[in-house]
Amino acid sequence: MALWAAFVLDAPQGKIYHVGDTGFYDGFNYQALYEKHGEMRASILPIGAYEPRWFMKGQHQNPDEAVQGHLLCRSRTTIAHHWGTFPLTDEVIEAPLEALAEANQKHGLADEAFIVLRPGETKVT
Repeated sequence: MALWAAFVLDAPQGKIYHVGDTGFYDGFNYQALYEKHGEMRASILPIGAYEPRWFMKGQHQNPDEAVQGHLLCRSRTTIAHHWGTFPLTDEVIEAPLEALAEANQKHGLADEAFIVLRPGETKVT
């Protein structure tokens, strides 16, 4: 009945939060997640397809909101998704990366806390 979904995987090494399409809604969703599940070992959060804001803010958060979400759910590491495969909205395809770097700096987040993988790229930790 809905297009949006999110879920928490509870593994012995820690909880992993995955968010599909989502608006930010002043961080309510992230605050509720933390209250219910506690700290996340990792999160997988969307950073793309967010312009124009007047139209997209209810469906897609922007990179600054994704960084705020990372902080609100107290994720140790976050992996960005939902960007870079094809133009879906008004921002240019690389804009989410630039906006994410600015948001990390604005919120005092180390770049390695919010990992960006290119489409198809993998990383083993």
